[in-house]
Amino acid sequence: MITFLLVVHGLITLALVAVILLQRSEGGALGIGGGGGGGLMTARGAANLLTRSTTILAGLFIAMSILLAVLAAGTNKARTIDPDAVAKAATPAPTQAPAQTPAPALPGVPVAQ
Repeated sequence: MITFLLVVHGLITLALVAVILLQRSEGGALGIGGGGGGGLMTARGAANLLTRSTTILAGLFIAMSILLAVLAAGTNKARTIDPDAVAKAATPAPTQAPAQTPAPALPGVPVAQ
């Protein structure tokens, strides 16, 4: 489910970037859609549509970001490569008394002859 939501989040991000780039820039010549609407819409109608689209997409982007953060925090579990390792770690190892090793022989004291 998280993978699907990440894909949707990526599509929302791309749409948000596209809508922002289509808007008319105020102070420079960087705006792509700064000219007339080609007879499709008036400049004011296009501005209202792009502003409304930007607001909706930004709201969706923030909501999806929060949702993905909550879902990711809920699925943070300890994972092991070997599931048998968990069972082995849970059972205590049998305790054994240390093996009795004979004491080392002391060197003999030389006796004068």
